[in-house]
Amino acid sequence: MPEVSASEAKQIIDGGSQLIDVRTEVEYAAGRIPGAQHIQLADIQRASNGLDKGRPVVIYCRAGNRSGPAAEAFAASGWDARSIEGGLLAWAKAGFELEPNGGSVAENPNMPPR
Repeated sequence: MPEVSASEAKQIIDGGSQLIDVRTEVEYAAGRIPGAQHIQLADIQRASNGLDKGRPVVIYCRAGNRSGPAAEAFAASGWDARSIEGGLLAWAKAGFELEPNGGSVAENPNMPPR
Protein backbone atom coordinates (compact mmCIF):
# COMPACT_ATOMS: atom_id res chain seq x y z
CA MET A 1 0.00 0.00 0.00
CA PRO A 2 1.43 3.44 -0.92
CA GLU A 3 1.49 5.00 2.57
CA VAL A 4 3.57 7.85 3.94
CA SER A 5 3.93 9.22 7.45
CA ALA A 6 2.24 12.48 8.41
CA SER A 7 5.64 14.24 8.18
CA GLU A 8 6.32 12.84 4.72
CA ALA A 9 2.79 13.77 3.63
CA LYS A 10 3.30 17.34 4.83
CA GLN A 11 6.45 17.60 2.68
CA ILE A 12 4.60 16.26 -0.37
CA ILE A 13 1.66 18.59 0.26
CA ASP A 14 3.94 21.59 0.80
CA GLY A 15 5.60 20.64 -2.51
CA GLY A 16 2.33 21.23 -4.37
CA SER A 17 0.51 17.91 -4.40
CA GLN A 18 -3.23 17.55 -4.69
CA LEU A 19 -4.83 16.77 -1.33
CA ILE A 20 -8.06 14.77 -1.06
CA ASP A 21 -10.16 14.09 2.02
CA VAL A 22 -12.40 11.06 1.44
CA ARG A 23 -14.36 11.25 4.72
CA THR A 24 -18.02 12.07 5.25
CA GLU A 25 -19.44 15.61 5.25
CA VAL A 26 -19.71 15.59 9.06
CA GLU A 27 -16.09 14.49 9.49
CA TYR A 28 -14.85 17.03 6.93
CA ALA A 29 -16.74 19.88 8.59
CA ALA A 30 -15.29 19.06 12.03
CA GLY A 31 -11.68 19.42 10.93
CA ARG A 32 -9.44 18.87 7.91
CA ILE A 33 -6.00 19.54 6.52
CA PRO A 34 -5.84 23.07 5.08
CA GLY A 35 -6.32 23.08 1.32
CA ALA A 36 -7.93 19.64 1.16
CA GLN A 37 -10.46 18.97 -1.55
CA HIS A 38 -13.43 17.03 -0.20
CA ILE A 39 -14.38 14.04 -2.34
CA GLN A 40 -16.25 11.35 -0.46
CA LEU A 41 -14.90 7.86 -0.99
CA ALA A 42 -17.96 6.71 -2.96
CA ASP A 43 -17.36 9.54 -5.45
CA ILE A 44 -13.59 9.32 -5.82
CA GLN A 45 -13.42 7.33 -9.04
CA ARG A 46 -15.82 9.63 -10.90
CA ALA A 47 -14.18 12.77 -9.47
CA SER A 48 -10.70 11.65 -10.52
CA ASN A 49 -11.44 13.05 -13.98
CA GLY A 50 -11.13 16.53 -12.50
CA LEU A 51 -7.70 15.88 -10.99
CA ASP A 52 -4.30 16.42 -12.60
CA LYS A 53 -2.67 13.03 -13.22
CA GLY A 54 0.68 14.78 -13.64
CA ARG A 55 0.75 15.95 -10.01
CA PRO A 56 1.11 13.76 -6.91
CA VAL A 57 -2.02 13.02 -4.90
CA VAL A 58 -2.22 12.64 -1.13
CA ILE A 59 -5.43 11.00 0.07
CA TYR A 60 -6.52 10.79 3.68
CA CYS A 61 -9.37 9.77 5.96
CA ARG A 62 -9.65 9.50 9.72
CA ALA A 63 -7.25 6.58 10.30
CA GLY A 64 -6.23 5.31 6.84
CA ASN A 65 -8.79 2.52 6.42
CA ARG A 66 -10.62 4.30 3.60
CA SER A 67 -7.81 6.31 2.05
CA GLY A 68 -5.39 3.38 1.84
CA PRO A 69 -7.40 1.38 -0.68
CA ALA A 70 -8.23 4.58 -2.61
CA ALA A 71 -4.53 5.49 -2.92
CA GLU A 72 -3.73 1.91 -3.89
CA ALA A 73 -6.31 2.04 -6.70
CA PHE A 74 -4.93 5.38 -7.94
CA ALA A 75 -1.36 4.02 -7.85
CA ALA A 76 -2.42 0.88 -9.75
CA SER A 77 -3.79 3.20 -12.45
CA GLY A 78 -0.49 5.02 -12.87
CA TRP A 79 -0.96 7.92 -10.46
CA ASP A 80 1.66 9.10 -7.98
CA ALA A 81 -0.75 8.58 -5.07
CA ARG A 82 -0.18 8.15 -1.36
CA SER A 83 -2.29 7.67 1.73
CA ILE A 84 -1.34 9.18 5.09
CA GLU A 85 -0.47 6.30 7.40
CA GLY A 86 -2.75 6.71 10.42
CA GLY A 87 -4.84 9.31 8.58
CA LEU A 88 -5.94 12.59 10.10
CA LEU A 89 -5.40 11.14 13.57
CA ALA A 90 -1.66 10.85 12.83
CA TRP A 91 -1.62 14.31 11.23
CA ALA A 92 -3.17 15.90 14.34
CA LYS A 93 -0.95 13.88 16.69
CA ALA A 94 2.11 15.22 14.82
CA GLY A 95 0.88 18.73 15.69
CA PHE A 96 0.12 19.81 12.15
CA GLU A 97 -2.55 22.41 11.45
CA LEU A 98 -6.25 21.64 11.05
CA GLU A 99 -8.91 23.97 9.69
CA PRO A 100 -11.20 25.54 10.60
CA ASN A 101 -9.46 27.19 13.54
CA GLY A 102 -10.11 24.91 16.50
CA GLY A 103 -10.94 21.98 14.18
CA SER A 104 -10.81 18.44 15.45
CA VAL A 105 -10.78 14.87 14.19
CA ALA A 106 -14.39 13.68 14.24
CA GLU A 107 -15.44 10.14 15.00
CA ASN A 108 -16.46 8.22 11.91
CA PRO A 109 -20.29 8.18 12.07
CA ASN A 110 -20.35 4.93 10.05
CA MET A 111 -18.38 3.00 12.67
CA PRO A 112 -19.73 1.67 15.97
CA PRO A 113 -18.69 3.73 19.01
CA ARG A 114 -15.70 2.50 21.01
